[in-house]
Amino acid sequence: MKKDFFICEHCRKKVFSSVSIGTKHRNHCPFCLYSKHVDLKKSGDRKSKCQGLMKPIGLTLKKEGKDRYGKNKEGEIMIIHQCLKCQKISLNRIARDDKEKEIIKIFQKSQKNDSLLKKLKKMDIDLLTDKEKLFLRLFGKKIF
Repeated sequence: MKKDFFICEHCRKKVFSSVSIGTKHRNHCPFCLYSKHVDLKKSGDRKSKCQGLMKPIGLTLKKEGKDRYGKNKEGEIMIIHQCLKCQKISLNRIARDDKEKEIIKIFQKSQKNDSLLKKLKKMDIDLLTDKEKLFLRLFGKKIF
């Protein structure tokens, strides 16, 4: 019998599966946004042997190809996680029920980390640094 919940290893809250957008292969907590290193090569494969706790360290926007002018098209917000056990970096799309307050906290903390920015650049991951873009994607409007 398949469980329809898991206990977050960081905040210890019970996280239920739901029909919300972005929860089909959920492995991050909507309350604290920590994840677990369960996927090896692609989302939902559940083949990783590491099983370490993954800390949310920043945000990025999903790359959706190029527009007709050759500029990157940007999609939904992705959480950048780093495994505390093996240091692997992975991206995980946010879900409808993720706490906006926690998403904003991750954004704010990541802005103060120059070494993170350099590390992600080497991996071709663009750290989200534009607060206006974040708020437009989260709330559909400018907040400030």
